[in-house]
Amino acid sequence: MQLSEEFLIGKFRPSGEEILAKEGLDSLYIYYDGKFLRGKDAKVSPYDPGWLNGYGVFEGIRAYDGSIFKLDEHVERLFDSAKGLALEIPLSRSEIKEAIVLTVRKNQLRNCHIRPVVTRGPGKLGLNPRRGVRPSLLILSYPFSPTHEGKPAKVIISSVRRKSPSSVDSKLKSLSYVDFIVAFTQAAALGMDDDILLDQDGYVGEGCGDNIAIIKGKRFSTPPPTAALEGITLRTLMELCPQIGLSPDYRQITPLELYTADEVILCGTGAEIAPVAEIDGRTIGSGAPGPITKKLTEEYDRVVRSEHLTPVYE
Repeated sequence: MQLSEEFLIGKFRPSGEEILAKEGLDSLYIYYDGKFLRGKDAKVSPYDPGWLNGYGVFEGIRAYDGSIFKLDEHVERLFDSAKGLALEIPLSRSEIKEAIVLTVRKNQLRNCHIRPVVTRGPGKLGLNPRRGVRPSLLILSYPFSPTHEGKPAKVIISSVRRKSPSSVDSKLKSLSYVDFIVAFTQAAALGMDDDILLDQDGYVGEGCGDNIAIIKGKRFSTPPPTAALEGITLRTLMELCPQIGLSPDYRQITPLELYTADEVILCGTGAEIAPVAEIDGRTIGSGAPGPITKKLTEEYDRVVRSEHLTPVYE
């Protein structure tokens, strides 16, 4: 067999460059370990356990109309997650915030999704953290519509269970999303838009990468953050509930309570607020966004453009 710099390259079509160009990502800037690189030029090390083993953490953040919503809270959660994996982020909190602002500004974006990622960093392979020299930091900013674009979602309850806190704490926002990936693959195979993962005891945990809440009467209920991420979007909605006559609470929720709720929503930075129309073939409410969901969405849209903002362009 003759060796060359290419082997079966025709099997990998379209090329990575062509895919990025089609998605409009090739010309966007990425902050990577102190440098701003175009998407087409940015390369991560294949010797980083972050990509090989999911050894890393990340955040999802949004900018609205040229300002970033709750940047402080997202950065604080990023540092908490990093501490959970014993990752020493090379930058301080203020320096990361500045890098995030500059990445958005460099891309001349006003409305976008932002993803800071911290990995173990390049070095000798293996899971032993003592082999790491220093973590790597990657920051992306890119146009990204809400996951379900406000359309009522049809979902199923997945056979995949959310990790128990005795395994990995759900508040650790790691790169290892394999449980969500397997669950979402199951939902997609059935033609569903999303799915819901139960916890180890059979109570509702969260959606596939987003929080879930039910509305019944004047009560807004969501699972406690034990088998679910303590969502910043969810917390924002709970703060808004009293303004529209709702009483928010954390409590265990059974699958039957999902089916019989007046309204069900999925929420998160990526999803924003997504009404749920159907769960396991049961229509939720009228199958259309309910009146409370509409009010919450209106209030949320107002808040993300008026409060807790870090301006990108000054």
